Amino acid sequence: MKAVLVESPYQVVIKEVTDPVVGESDVRIKVKAAGICGSDIHTYKGIHPFRKPPVIIGHEVAGDVVEVGSKVTKVKIGDRVTVEPQAGCGICEDCLNGRINYCQDRLAPGVKNWYGTMAEYFVAPESTVFVLPDELDYHQGVLVEPFAVGVHAVFKGGVSLGDRVAILGAGPIGLLTQSAAIAAGATTLLTTDVFDYALEAARKLGATSTLNIRGRVDWVNEAKKLAGGSFDKVFIAAGVPGIVNQALSLLRRGGKMVTVAMFHEEQALDIMQLQGQEKEIVGSYTYTRKDIIKAIQLLGAGKVKTESLISHILPYATADIGFRLVERKEDCSLKVLIEF
Repeated sequence: MKAVLVESPYQVVIKEVTDPVVGESDVRIKVKAAGICGSDIHTYKGIHPFRKPPVIIGHEVAGDVVEVGSKVTKVKIGDRVTVEPQAGCGICEDCLNGRINYCQDRLAPGVKNWYGTMAEYFVAPESTVFVLPDELDYHQGVLVEPFAVGVHAVFKGGVSLGDRVAILGAGPIGLLTQSAAIAAGATTLLTTDVFDYALEAARKLGATSTLNIRGRVDWVNEAKKLAGGSFDKVFIAAGVPGIVNQALSLLRRGGKMVTVAMFHEEQALDIMQLQGQEKEIVGSYTYTRKDIIKAIQLLGAGKVKTESLISHILPYATADIGFRLVERKEDCSLKVLIEF
């Protein structure tokens, strides 16, 4: 079968690879569409902490079930599905309590022998496969996984009705976190970025105000003015230098900051502000099964204007162009999908 590989940093190629074997509890999916995620770009640049080239890339997917193992009972051939792209050991305390994202032996596509999703076929354990409702097409199905990241972050942040929320970073994860916060009841929602086109998408997706912070040193105070005061919750969706203390400065006393972005460098921390004003910092990492289910429900109910988020749909033969678009922020790229 044909597959998209990040063969070395900044080198994306199409190769013929051996079809993955379907085990007795596995499902083979004919991939219809896969998404390029920010973490895939970290692999593309050679800086991802555990997914290293050469690797069949991708973990966002939607497609059709074409084969099932002998012990599979919950899905059938012909089902339209997406996948929770993580599998725990199944026996540790965290797995047994539904926290697969905490499992120290957690596997993900593109790690060890689990192929990534950017291939003609993708094999996954039945336990990770979810049937898509009729309301969702394949492109929307690809968004289930990244939306679940936002759903989980909003859960960790405890967003509730009437909250004032700031989203720092209007890439796909930031925009989907924004949508999850709105669904959870946030009524004042400011989103920041350095690209006007991304902020336009944020407004289309429901932000009550936006702010381009490129080259601005006073943006924290400007953000507060736009929103009419400090924020209850702040979500960091861009792992840039200095952003942790900037996020702290946006918070009201007793407010909560949630880190969603991947960080590759240490961040300074104003511990006096954190302690003296009883602010909180919470980490958010991937999602749980409950978050996947909620993401499917919210997408099916039309809570995300996906047409404002999906900027490009490319054939797999031009996947290298898609990676370049996302990495360089070219052609107003947001969520870029690869079709098979």
